Amino acid sequence: MSLPILTGVGRLTGDPELRFTQAGKAVASIPLAFNSRRLNQQTQQWEDGDTFFVRGTVWERLAENATETLSKGMEVLVTGELRTERWEKDGQKHERPALLIRSIAPNLAFAIATVSKDAASQQNGQGGQRTQRPQGQQQNRQSPPQDDPWAVDAAKGYSNEPPF
Repeated sequence: MSLPILTGVGRLTGDPELRFTQAGKAVASIPLAFNSRRLNQQTQQWEDGDTFFVRGTVWERLAENATETLSKGMEVLVTGELRTERWEKDGQKHERPALLIRSIAPNLAFAIATVSKDAASQQNGQGGQRTQRPQGQQQNRQSPPQDDPWAVDAAKGYSNEPPF
């Protein structure tokens, strides 16, 4: 049986926290809240319903990109696998819901995003390896390579030519 897939609109309740495993793999924790809102017909005011809080986890390049892009309070579109985290502390067993995030992006209904390829994509394509950076060090944004067919003409702000 496969794990349930969650696809929804949520809000970050804190900044993503990036760390690295001993093997050098990036992993980030992203605290999320999903809630239902409804319009009260009598008051014409929006009211919050139930809220589902979950800790999301992203790995490798997605973890680094999410950490550099997302911040507390942002509304995001997210897809991932719901699972249960279990651990024991001081002889007590604990468990909580968790979300293994496969994709996450800001909701463009409430934000403007500038999309650029990350350095690993520019250098090695899809399978590139990233090097470990100390926490807090920001990646330098680079312009797309000259031969990038999806690049936008900076002078016009768009391209009339199809990328194929």
